[in-house]
Amino acid sequence: MVVLVLWAGGIDIQAGRLSQGVVIAFINYANQILLALLIVSNLIILLTKSMASAARVNEVLDTPAEMADPERAPEPPAGAPAVEFRDVSFAYAGTGNRALEHVGVSIPKGQTVGIIGGTGSGKTTFVNLIGRFYEATSGCVLVEGVPVGRWPLRTLRGKIGLVPQHAALFTGTVAENIRWGRPDAGMDEIRAAAVAAQADGFIRRLPRGYDSPVERGGANFSGGQRQRLTIARALVADPPVLILDDAASALDFLTEARLREALRKTGRGRTVLVVSQRVGTVRGADRILVFDGGRIVGDGTHEALLRECAAYREICLSQLPAKEARA
Repeated sequence: MVVLVLWAGGIDIQAGRLSQGVVIAFINYANQILLALLIVSNLIILLTKSMASAARVNEVLDTPAEMADPERAPEPPAGAPAVEFRDVSFAYAGTGNRALEHVGVSIPKGQTVGIIGGTGSGKTTFVNLIGRFYEATSGCVLVEGVPVGRWPLRTLRGKIGLVPQHAALFTGTVAENIRWGRPDAGMDEIRAAAVAAQADGFIRRLPRGYDSPVERGGANFSGGQRQRLTIARALVADPPVLILDDAASALDFLTEARLREALRKTGRGRTVLVVSQRVGTVRGADRILVFDGGRIVGDGTHEALLRECAAYREICLSQLPAKEARA
């Protein structure tokens, strides 16, 4: 366009019919018109993209939930176990192999249960079914004697404190992150949870204590500090069932031992499920479940399993000297 204007204008300038300023002004006006046309064309493209995106968003919002969410909480039967699996099998969508197969176990209230097994043995899948993050393919999972499908999701998950494998912190302060476990928790309750989680010591050393900022994802804390803060978040809610899914993997042995002792003192009557690949983490539990290939291949105390369960014995001997394992 500019070349054409200059060519045509140059002829008129040569003939004396136009001045150079008129030609330059015409080029500037033409550029402004072209920029406006470009903006309009971009708006049309953005409008087309936004309409397609809105259709996809509405498709997601209109998709009915696969899990039914009852409105009323049932009355649990007296004397029922805290958690019970009745011949439960589970396979993730799109895969042919079952992550869990014919799992049956009953966990009474107040019991501390260690869950151990190799990578991919089904430990995390087992605990995720308790909170109904997935539906069992077959069989029945019960919490307090009631199938998890009959509990309203908010009520069910209010009964469970879950500390996942990967500690997740949010932008805010230390106190706000712990208070996620229970929004109405006071500072005394937050401190008590932090003390039990072995987090109070390093929190007090921070420049602003419990009001110290937490960067996105907890980037300004170490892995062990993040794990202790997420444990404190679960403890502040005082749940009847506490699940620690490899939540102490970044802790040193002394801090982990203190954490186990604190959980025993503060959680009397609470059912605790400790998932770990470390024998030292679960050997002190009232009972240990050994997973292998999606099945429970061992159920008992450390000493009993060491005698009777080959899979558990193999794990122990791979981590501990033979004398220490039998001590």
